[in-house]
Amino acid sequence: MGHHHEHDDFDWARMAPLLEAEAEQFTPLYTQVLDRLVRDGADPGLVVDAGSGPGVVSCLLADAFPGARVVAVDGAEPLLARARDRAARQGIGDRFGTLAGDLPGALDGLEYPADLLWAGRSLHHLGDQRAALTAFAGHLAPGGTLALLEGGLPARCLPRDLGFGRPGLQARLDAAHEETFARMRRDLPGSVAVTEDWPALLTAAGLTHTGTRSFLLDLPAPLDEPARAFVAALFARQRAMAGEFLDAGDRAALDRLLDPDDEAGVHRRTDLFLLTALTVHTAVRAG
Repeated sequence: MGHHHEHDDFDWARMAPLLEAEAEQFTPLYTQVLDRLVRDGADPGLVVDAGSGPGVVSCLLADAFPGARVVAVDGAEPLLARARDRAARQGIGDRFGTLAGDLPGALDGLEYPADLLWAGRSLHHLGDQRAALTAFAGHLAPGGTLALLEGGLPARCLPRDLGFGRPGLQARLDAAHEETFARMRRDLPGSVAVTEDWPALLTAAGLTHTGTRSFLLDLPAPLDEPARAFVAALFARQRAMAGEFLDAGDRAALDRLLDPDDEAGVHRRTDLFLLTALTVHTAVRAG
């Protein structure tokens, strides 16, 4: 779940716990994905997490493949330090390494090609996604698998009618997110527009597309406190990043949702749930 940022200026002390909380909340979903890779016959010697962030998924990869060495790759050294600490706490530090640098060039520091390269929502933070996929493919061993997590469905957490404000707030938040995402993509260094047909792009990178599957996270109401805190952080992030694309009424509704003292806010309401899906595309390099 790596991200592109100006690494020297970014406040990782503030952001890292949020990234960890999100990945931990999605652990049941990631476990489904990795169980499927195991059932499909994956038995890697080297697993690379390209865009690892603080290493939550990196450690899940190590759990799923106990015979593998795992290398977490990210452009933010503070996040990699947290990944190493997590691996040490989980007793897997002896087969866990990190590699600092921006993708895809950082992969040149690998000692040998990967048998499984995981790219979890990191590719869309790279300007030229087509070129990056070709680079990822070039760092696979013969017979190696690229697992690309891109796409899925936006999270749903609230009923259509909140009891205040205009119904359909989350649909409008989705539209606002699309605006901020498009702007993020345009502003990336070397940004190249591309049709996001992932199977076709994987094929163009010289790989054989082996499947596309979506995996569901379904946490019904009432949510436990960690899930509730995740939803609150999600709405706070949307309010900060996409607020300019919302009207005054929707901004006021978000502010009310985020008020910890409001019975109708996400900290207190009993109908809060979490439903989302992530899509994973897999492809193999010819042996």
